[in-house]
Amino acid sequence: MLRYFLNKLGYALLTLYGVITVIFFLFNVLPGDPARMMLDQNENSDQLALIKKKYGFDQPIATQYLYYLNDLSPISFNSNSQEDYTFLSEGKYNATSLFTVANTTVVIKMPYLRESFQKSGKKVSQIIGNTLPSTAILALFAIVIAIVFGVILGVISALHKDTWIDRLIALISTLGMSIPSFFSAILFAWLFGFVLQKYTHLNMTGSLYEVDDLGEGSYIQWKNIILPAIVLGIRPLAVVIQLMRNSLLETFGQDYIRTARAKGLSEFQIIRTHALKNSLNPVVTAISGWFASMLAGAVFVEYIFGWNGLGKEIVEALNNLDLPVIMGSVLVISTTFVVINILVDIIYAYLDPKIRLS
Repeated sequence: MLRYFLNKLGYALLTLYGVITVIFFLFNVLPGDPARMMLDQNENSDQLALIKKKYGFDQPIATQYLYYLNDLSPISFNSNSQEDYTFLSEGKYNATSLFTVANTTVVIKMPYLRESFQKSGKKVSQIIGNTLPSTAILALFAIVIAIVFGVILGVISALHKDTWIDRLIALISTLGMSIPSFFSAILFAWLFGFVLQKYTHLNMTGSLYEVDDLGEGSYIQWKNIILPAIVLGIRPLAVVIQLMRNSLLETFGQDYIRTARAKGLSEFQIIRTHALKNSLNPVVTAISGWFASMLAGAVFVEYIFGWNGLGKEIVEALNNLDLPVIMGSVLVISTTFVVINILVDIIYAYLDPKIRLS
């Protein structure tokens, strides 16, 4: 067991290292000077020089890459000279000193995602920390919708194989996969938030938290999550339906299912006790990938519905060329994807006794 987790951890770290490298060089070959982006229209030569020195933009690209790795690493090396970029200035990040060698202090800390170019030096980790929970809640609601309705419709489709019910469900799932999320978002917002608003009482736009009309603080508005969660869950719903149907039909052909039927068990008992659990492996695989990708796929949905999450923040960062926010967001989403894949292997062992973690 321990060896398995160490191997998975090694692969995860290599994957994240590759993601970090691609992110850094991809965004650093873009045209434009990061220092000028930070100063906007208020730049002068002295300020430009100070900004470049403070953030290491005056160094060669290879040195900047090492600075970036040092910022992200939980164990980093910091210079004791105030003239160096790696000097641990007050407010940069909280760190615990381990030991000092010559002019370098080795510290342990949380990964440092740097500061926003456009939000007055606000830390990227703070921006992501404020927006990621809303996106995670939206993705969780969407994936629950996809799992619950996908499994139910997949079972119904398998039980009525090659009938009009099966074909109707197949048509629904095909449409769900074919329609882009941004088009579904516009359609649902217009239809249920405007045309049928007096019946649905739903808003075209709105976030999880809304400001009180009297200015006395904010409150949670759960109804605002309904439309974006449905739209975000349509595509994984379509996938779950087809995977559940095909997996269940394959399971129905197994010997132990025929034995259960010979014992006189009802179809409901057979599905609930024997078939359903053993048919969920491909569904778990799909859901694990979809949940992580939803954090990135929520960009258009959040922007259209005005949902104040990480996706909307990424759009605003792209519009303003706020590179640290974009890079930090992509890195957080990638890390989430890797962690979820590790957890899925554990779920496999529970669903299928034939799978052994070792």
